[in-house]
Amino acid sequence: MRSKFFILLIGAFLLQVPVSIAQKVIAPEKVWSAQKAHEWYGKQPWLVGADYIPANAINQLEMWQADTFDPKQIDKELGWAEALGMNTARVYLHSLAYKADPSGFKSRVNEFLKIADKHKIRPVLVFFDDCWNKQPAIGKQPEKKPGVHNSGWMQDPGDPAYKVASNYPALEVYVKDVLKTFANDKRILLWDLYNEPGNSGKFGTTMPLLAKVVTWAREVNPSQPITMGLWSWGERYNELNRFQLMNSDVVSYHCYDDPERHLRTVQLLKLHGKPLICTEYMARTRNSTFANTLPMLKKEKVAAISWGLVDGKSNTKYAWDTPMADGGEPKVWFHDIFKADGTPYNKEETDLIRSLTADKVLSNK
Repeated sequence: MRSKFFILLIGAFLLQVPVSIAQKVIAPEKVWSAQKAHEWYGKQPWLVGADYIPANAINQLEMWQADTFDPKQIDKELGWAEALGMNTARVYLHSLAYKADPSGFKSRVNEFLKIADKHKIRPVLVFFDDCWNKQPAIGKQPEKKPGVHNSGWMQDPGDPAYKVASNYPALEVYVKDVLKTFANDKRILLWDLYNEPGNSGKFGTTMPLLAKVVTWAREVNPSQPITMGLWSWGERYNELNRFQLMNSDVVSYHCYDDPERHLRTVQLLKLHGKPLICTEYMARTRNSTFANTLPMLKKEKVAAISWGLVDGKSNTKYAWDTPMADGGEPKVWFHDIFKADGTPYNKEETDLIRSLTADKVLSNK
């Protein structure tokens, strides 16, 4: 029963688009056609990577602020990713890091891109985020809480900041300045405008900012594709899901389900007619693993970006809902591939990833 309901639920928002939603599509002439999206995707190798934050950064601000930006750490860890055959990484920016020092922030983004390019990695850059802690602040970031998943991760622009219209002009400057600076930069794979809009109980209240962000991005019209990942199929997300689909050049999504349900999601999202990029998957204790999911994604010609590269201050080796107060070693890691010293958590997994990425050409057969 649950499987049938799941199919109907996704199909409902894929195939039924109310006029009220259609009227909210931003600059439809600038949204890539399916043909253009497939032409772009056909020029890419099979895209494989991880959502990335350095092991010594607890959140996006600690990664990007001048005092804690660490090129050597990034260079070392992206080298480990390159050795796995990874060619992309999903990386979160933060508007407060820009606000504190716009030119310095852009310079650090450029330095990051140089490092990534050195390792043949073209990142997905993420602007906003509705997940985890509500009130980010510039300056020294909190220490990690032992055994707590992403204890220091910060929303962007935060809550209630995301719904305060007087904040939007500064956010517009941020988005447009970053996009204009890197709009034709071939080192960037694509732009992910908003991570999991509506999360943290926000639901449709995120729509005003999401619509603004799409407007700002389309006004710049970067050469790289734009996307916003689908992540929840609940009825309260229908409006957001339709809006995200209709305004994305390529379709991205998150799925931490077992491979059978994940495949069903892929099959249904393909009905939209555009290339698919999975920008989050791989949670071992939920039966979403490299062994059972990565081969399926390659077979289906879906780009595969797993959560987490290196165990570190983000604590994502611990599951979302099962903290370990003593900070001990979980019996099974939730996310992440490498220990802090570069040793694989599971050598069978890293061997598998290397074997699958050895041939990045996706067969048309």
